[in-house]
Amino acid sequence: MYTITKEVYFCYGHRLMNHAGKCRHLHGHSVKASITIQQETLDGQGMVCDFADIRDCVEKYIDENLDHNFLLHKDDPIIPMLTAQNERFMALDEHPTAEVLSKMLYQYLKQSGFNVAQVALWETASAYACYHEN
Repeated sequence: MYTITKEVYFCYGHRLMNHAGKCRHLHGHSVKASITIQQETLDGQGMVCDFADIRDCVEKYIDENLDHNFLLHKDDPIIPMLTAQNERFMALDEHPTAEVLSKMLYQYLKQSGFNVAQVALWETASAYACYHEN
């Protein structure tokens, strides 16, 4: 099995409403997403796929949905205030954790036709969450 990994970077804000620690407060992250694509055979160019194809696909999704956006659980009581102030946010069915964001990126890439092995989302320089299937 061949694999390649492409890293992309973006920023987002969030809070975890019922978290016992600091993450219950509004805050933001500058993150790195590490995307690994796999194939059993190489294409005619000797590649799993072009790194630029991964970048173009995922950066469009990130720009439209995640980058410089505020990610909240759909039941967060701050949503009406953000709406009233015409602030950008995304309400999620799940809590906006690194685990959930890595799964969102994984599923988008998979739906876009990539054979995704895993997506790791580095929330800090020393902590990351991964999502993969099987």
